[in-house]
Amino acid sequence: MLAIAFCALHHCLMLIREARTEDAVEACHVVRRSITELCLADHQDDPVILEKWLSNKTPANVRSWIARPDAHMFVATDGKAIVGVAAVTTSGEVTLNYVSPDARFRGVSKALLKRLEAKAAELGNERCVLTSTDTARAFYLSAGYEEQGFPTTGFFTSLSRRMAKRLSGDGRSFKPRIG
Repeated sequence: MLAIAFCALHHCLMLIREARTEDAVEACHVVRRSITELCLADHQDDPVILEKWLSNKTPANVRSWIARPDAHMFVATDGKAIVGVAAVTTSGEVTLNYVSPDARFRGVSKALLKRLEAKAAELGNERCVLTSTDTARAFYLSAGYEEQGFPTTGFFTSLSRRMAKRLSGDGRSFKPRIG
């Protein structure tokens, strides 16, 4: 299934589609740039931390993530360029949600997250879970995720937070009726 999102502020059409193995090199580049350039609060520009965090972000690994039968990877494209990469497992765990620095604040991560949530709901999951970096924490809170327990050490330097969101059957956030 393809999803098309219109970025009103930037007058662009963004396509969300399932990732293909031939996307691996470009998708890997987006993930690595996103971590390096946008996650400064987490790695503090420390080369040792960056090396550890990026060590498994290779085209070969991304290709294997795309091919995993227990996961669903999506890319956001603007024209022919991949501007975002995201993945969710069949059990509803969001494992990736990265945006190109060139497309930051254009709704790419939000559109990808909505697609992941819809896929998770389609697979019968009642909620999505994830581990958030400090950089992404406010984004996930604004998307309706709630912190689960106390922060733990993760992502090689900063605190990471387990978060969860209850889904309705159509992938939208679940809002219980009151009264």
